[in-house]
Amino acid sequence: MCAILVLMKIVPYVRLFLRGCAQVALVSANVVQVAAGDYYGAFVVGTAISVMWYSNTRAVNKPRAELPGAGLCYGVGAGVGTVAGMYAARLL
Repeated sequence: MCAILVLMKIVPYVRLFLRGCAQVALVSANVVQVAAGDYYGAFVVGTAISVMWYSNTRAVNKPRAELPGAGLCYGVGAGVGTVAGMYAARLL
């Protein structure tokens, strides 16, 4: 019972973290694609960024008042996403 209560409190933060991470990972990968002149990859990832940004505007702003530290959680996810995107783009 206690573990379920803890999970219920943690899950919204995990979701914000993952949103920030995914968003910035795509942006980091897109920067590498643009710099390399990869038009197709830049188009596909740029489209994915825009779709995610559209959904993030609602998802991130809603819990801001409900979750203390939500912005920090999203920001840390974005930082991790930056490094993940840089790494993934180098592998491509």
